[in-house]
Amino acid sequence: MRTNRQGIIVWFQHTKNIKQIKRFGNLIYVSKKLKYAVIYVDQTEIDKIEYKLLKLPFVSKVDKSYKPFIKTDYENAKPDEAKQYDYDYKMGI
Repeated sequence: MRTNRQGIIVWFQHTKNIKQIKRFGNLIYVSKKLKYAVIYVDQTEIDKIEYKLLKLPFVSKVDKSYKPFIKTDYENAKPDEAKQYDYDYKMGI
């Protein structure tokens, strides 16, 4: 059984609070310079976790990732001619 996951971008004020953010989901990336963290959580619990994160005093903003809702199958995608030429050349055609 596979659970659907979605990313949350958490903007914080101090890097010392990363440990508290880590409790809400799987911590993927932390930018200490820009002061944000990316965590993955279950899609069914995303609203509850977002509300809890916003209640923390050191969190300034929370953004949801829209990657699961973006269409990724492309129609009428034409291959690049240079890449096709290189592929044919390597195959010996």
